[in-house]
Amino acid sequence: MEKVPFYNALNVEERTRFEFKVQEFLLNCRITPIDTTVETSDELLVASSAIIPIFAFPEWKYMNLHEVLLYPDSFNHKFDTGGKDDNILGMVGTGYMDGKMILSKQALEAGFRNETDKRNTAVHEFVHLIDKADGSIDGLPAVLLDKRYTLPWFDLIRKKIKEIRNFNSDIDLYGGTSEEEFFSVISEYFFEQPQLLQRKNPELYALLEKIFNQKMNSRVLIKNKHKTRRNDPCPCSSGLKFKECCGKKTNM
Repeated sequence: MEKVPFYNALNVEERTRFEFKVQEFLLNCRITPIDTTVETSDELLVASSAIIPIFAFPEWKYMNLHEVLLYPDSFNHKFDTGGKDDNILGMVGTGYMDGKMILSKQALEAGFRNETDKRNTAVHEFVHLIDKADGSIDGLPAVLLDKRYTLPWFDLIRKKIKEIRNFNSDIDLYGGTSEEEFFSVISEYFFEQPQLLQRKNPELYALLEKIFNQKMNSRVLIKNKHKTRRNDPCPCSSGLKFKECCGKKTNM
């Protein structure tokens, strides 16, 4: 509630479903620290990043992922940190790294710290995995997008990439590097600033609604800054005190 605006925008039934999917993800995917530590909050942020883009698809499972490696900060293509060329914040593994994802812990936390910058590295990488589910990362999420929208989608993203390269767009410049990166970049925008995206790029917004089956423009994306005390009513609306419900200490 304090770190994931998407969760706060859900109703009671949707929150229960989101929590279940988070638990399911964590049961099926290891989160391994590399020269850092993994806190429960880190696990929840990774899992939330995975669930946000596929929330409207209850049966979805990331069959192409079994481990997330959490690095303390950025890294390079050799997976080293601390060098001049360590400018990578996230990566979906290929080859011998297939089935793995690498994330910068700093970038993971930053993605949820600022909900107005249109950026969320972890969501970006999970969208790459959704793209990859049909066999290739090419900017076309064939497993989610109806075939009749394929040509309009490619026509539109090529047009938008051209606008980015001509510095005539509010979409992050990285989206102009390729069609696959455009899809992930614009998905970050969709989940971070949907109303702005709809206003600035209505055609893109409309197609992303069809891809993710979510009307993001109707969600109120805010963080809950209220600190729930042990004897307060539980925020999940169960009718129990927080200490007897979601605040109960459990072993995970």
